[in-house]
Amino acid sequence: MQRVLDATAGSRMIWFDKQNSDALYMDNRQLTTTLCDGRVLNINPDVIADFRNMPFPDNTFYLVVFDPPHLRKAGNNSWLAKKYGLLTENWKDDIAKGFKECMRVLKPNGTLIFKWNEEQIKLSEIFDAIGQKPLFGNRRSKTHWLVFMK
Repeated sequence: MQRVLDATAGSRMIWFDKQNSDALYMDNRQLTTTLCDGRVLNINPDVIADFRNMPFPDNTFYLVVFDPPHLRKAGNNSWLAKKYGLLTENWKDDIAKGFKECMRVLKPNGTLIFKWNEEQIKLSEIFDAIGQKPLFGNRRSKTHWLVFMK
């Protein structure tokens, strides 16, 4: 079993090694398309599942990466929606459920890496939704990398 779960892998943009054998890549969609600039977008997870209800036992992974969609407003067929996904109207509940699921599948003392972009929703609203603050992270740009521990 892999030690790392990417719960919202998408096209694995954040990965240097997009085929890392220590990682299990999960997403709720599978898609191959050509974007408006001619680049091919390939979303091909190992597991197709919803981050709000993961098909893994409690205490499975040492590290979980959670980079959920951060956009509320984008055209359904836009390149932004295809590349990053879209939040639902119930985004606060969705993010809270996803965060809780990430913590559930983490082993005791496991680490959760949470990535968020504030383009449309402020980080403070995310903290309110999940009810926790990170151990540390960066807060110098619109994209934040935050570290939590179970």
